[in-house]
Amino acid sequence: MKKFILLPILGLMLVYGCGKKEEIKATKDEKFCIDKALKQKITIEPIQKRTVTESINLTGNITYNNDHVVQFNSLVEGIITKTTFSLGDYVKKGQVLAEIKSTELNSMQSESRSFQSQIAVAQRNLQATKSMFDDGISSQKDLMQAQSELDVLKSSLENVKANLAMFSASSERAVFQIKAPTEGYIVAKNISPGMQITDGSDPLFTISDLKEIWVLVNVYTSNLKNVTENMLVDVTTPAYPGEIFKGKITKLAKVFDADEHVLKARIVMENKNLKLKPGMTADIIIDKSLGGEILVAVPAKAAIFDNNRDYILIYKDDCTIETREINPIKKNNNWIYFDKGVKEGEMVITKNHLLIHERLKN
Repeated sequence: MKKFILLPILGLMLVYGCGKKEEIKATKDEKFCIDKALKQKITIEPIQKRTVTESINLTGNITYNNDHVVQFNSLVEGIITKTTFSLGDYVKKGQVLAEIKSTELNSMQSESRSFQSQIAVAQRNLQATKSMFDDGISSQKDLMQAQSELDVLKSSLENVKANLAMFSASSERAVFQIKAPTEGYIVAKNISPGMQITDGSDPLFTISDLKEIWVLVNVYTSNLKNVTENMLVDVTTPAYPGEIFKGKITKLAKVFDADEHVLKARIVMENKNLKLKPGMTADIIIDKSLGGEILVAVPAKAAIFDNNRDYILIYKDDCTIETREINPIKKNNNWIYFDKGVKEGEMVITKNHLLIHERLKN
C-alpha cells in the first residue's frame, strides 16, 4: 500500500518542480527595457571629440556681491521699540522694518509747529505791509523785506518736513520708522527691541538680493601661470554633490593677500535659484589645454567602477543598452579620453546609470 501512495505524490512533486524551473527561466530571459518613469530620470549624452585638457583644482568661498549689498545705518539716535523682520526674511522696498523712539522727533515736530506759527504771523504782516504800500504809507523796501521774511520761514519749514519725511516720522505713533531702502533678503541683523542707537552704532541690518554672488578663489603661486581673467570655470559645493555651476573669472588681484598668502580671484555667478549661499565653501575646476591634442571623450561622471574595472553604459534604444568595459588613456575631473573602444556619436548614459547597471547585472 505504501508504494501505491508514494508514487503519485512523487509524481506531483516532479511536475510541480519542473513547472517552477520553467517559470524562473522565463523570468531571466525577459529583456530589460527602460520604462517611461525611469527614462525621465536618466540623462543621455553623445560621445564627442574634445581637446585634451588637464584639470586644475582650486578652493574658494562664496560671498555676497558687494555691488548688490545695502547696509543700513540710522541717521537718528534713540531706542528701538519694535522690529518686524527676522534674519533671512525677504523684504520689499519701503516696507517698515522697525521703529525708533527718539527725542529728535519731538524736537523736529516742535520746530515744525513753531515755523507754522511764525509763517502765519509773517503772512499777516505781509498783507498789512502790502496794504500800506498800496496806500503810499509803506515803502517798497518794507514790502520786499516782509516778503523775504515769509520766504525764509517757509523754506525752513520745508527743510524740517523733508527731514521728518526722510526719517519716516509717524506723528500718530511718535516714532521714526525704519523702512527697507531696497528689496532683497536680510542677510545680517544687529537690531532688537530695547536696543540703544547712537552715532557709532554698527549697521542695523544688511540687505542683499542674492541674484548674483561672488566666489573668491585662492590662487597659490604654483597655479599663477594657469589662471587668467575671463577664464571659464566649473564650481561645485559639498551641499550639492555632483552638480556643476558654470562661472567665469572676472578679476584677478594684483597683490597677494597678506594673511592667507594667496592671490584672490573673483568669479561672478548668477544665482537665480538661490542655491548658492554666502559662507559656503567651493571647489573650482579649471581645464587647461595640453597642446591641442583631440581625442574621443566621455563625461567622467558616466564611468562606473565595479569589481576593479571601469564601465560605461552605451544607449542604443530603450531595450538595447550595452555595458562596455573601458580603458581610457587620459582623464581629468570632467572628461575621460580614448584612442579606441568608443566612437564619436555613440550615446552614453550619464545620470542614474548605476541603477541601470545593477538591473542589467541582476
